[in-house]
Amino acid sequence: MDKKSLRGYPLIVSYLGLFSILIGMIIIFPLIMVVFYPEEINQIVYFLPTGLTLILFGLISKFLFRGFEKERLERHQDTILVVLLWIFAIFASAIPFILTGNYNLAQAVFETSSGYSTTGLTVVDVTQASHVFLFYRSVLQFVGGAGLVLVLTATISDKFGMRMYNAEGHPDKLMPNLIRSGRYILAIYLGYVFVGTILYIIFGMTPFDAINHSICAVATGGFSTKAQSIGYYQSVPIEIVTIFLMIAGGTNFFVHLLIITGKWKSALKHIETKSFFIIAIIGVAISTLSIIGYTNETFGQSLRIGAFHFISALTGTGYQIMPSFTSLNAVFFGLIIIGMIMGAGIGSTCGGLKQYRVGLGIKSIYWSFADRVTHKNVIKKHFINRLGNKMIVTVNDIAENYAFILVYLIFLMIGTVIFSIYTGESMQFALFEFASALGTVGLSVGITGYTAHPVILWTSTIGMFLGRLEFYVFFIAISKIIIDAKRQIKHSLEH
Repeated sequence: MDKKSLRGYPLIVSYLGLFSILIGMIIIFPLIMVVFYPEEINQIVYFLPTGLTLILFGLISKFLFRGFEKERLERHQDTILVVLLWIFAIFASAIPFILTGNYNLAQAVFETSSGYSTTGLTVVDVTQASHVFLFYRSVLQFVGGAGLVLVLTATISDKFGMRMYNAEGHPDKLMPNLIRSGRYILAIYLGYVFVGTILYIIFGMTPFDAINHSICAVATGGFSTKAQSIGYYQSVPIEIVTIFLMIAGGTNFFVHLLIITGKWKSALKHIETKSFFIIAIIGVAISTLSIIGYTNETFGQSLRIGAFHFISALTGTGYQIMPSFTSLNAVFFGLIIIGMIMGAGIGSTCGGLKQYRVGLGIKSIYWSFADRVTHKNVIKKHFINRLGNKMIVTVNDIAENYAFILVYLIFLMIGTVIFSIYTGESMQFALFEFASALGTVGLSVGITGYTAHPVILWTSTIGMFLGRLEFYVFFIAISKIIIDAKRQIKHSLEH
């Protein structure tokens, strides 16, 4: 007997059912902390029923679609699945927070969006939260950092996974298929988390704090178990380890693979590697000088503050060692905003514009001037070095790059205005906070938080969501849904 085929939106629903099982497991996993903190056994009621319900839903879905042969997703339906998967994961994972009775829907969704998008803005009072919930937040950032699609699809099938992974904003393939790419990414990811945890313990963190901070540093997420973030420890070695982990997390996973396989020259020639270190050196230097110029700090302390916070902003991590950003001098404050907008590497765990786009933008400006002074009959090809290979840059590549930058800046402006209107804060504070949300960074001047207006929380949530998925995925998905809906309505009217 021939199997019935499953395609289109029923196929999307069937995949969401399978993903439901894995999201349920993600929600249940933090209960492992009960083994180490048995006094928190009461936390089970927030996680276990939710996780089991999602797993049951997935099993029922699997049963209903048994006997069907899964076809390939149609063009752009992979983007629809990615968007629906993220929305489903964010709202489902918010349920444990809501069940505590301490968080409303806006707050809970804000927190899980911050987790999966590896932002780090939070409504949780970490001094009052249980170890289970603190670890849960770190688990969300671990999954979001590796790539929600990677973690979920790599455990199911490679049939369409690579297309979804690319749609999520990871254009570079480590290996020809998702399974092998997934293995390498997770191995690199877990390796850094392990090394970071050991180093943190050596330099004075408790094992619980060490594993959480290591996960969130490599994920460039910035969730902390301490209200003062990394500043709680007042330890230069811990800060140096954190900087190393933040840079590692903000580097394209393919660059890590090049380094591991001994291809150092290819890694160093990569446009993002060069852009990142040039911008980091300039940013840290100016930050240090601005702190010296406006405070009584020594050079060593100014370098410590300037380097840590600029790298934290540039990598989109959001860890901090200063108690507040509201009293910063204008130069340093502006540099932090610029760093948050730029971001680090494509194919890393960070957000922002990404160094590839920044580097291509700078190069295209240079090419524009150079072409103007070159004889009009001379035709030049422009190249960039990407992942060890010289690649031709077309006019279309440059146009798409500027289009993305423009869209990003438009959304940044809209969010900034909303923040300023609903909080009464200055535009510079509003810009700082929304740049942090849109760039999935997590540094804050206090606008977002537990008592924030729901409009602020939902605006931040949308910013984190769009910033993590890089806009176009969402736009393409919505456009595809609208086109399909119009086609279906037209078909229904004709028949």
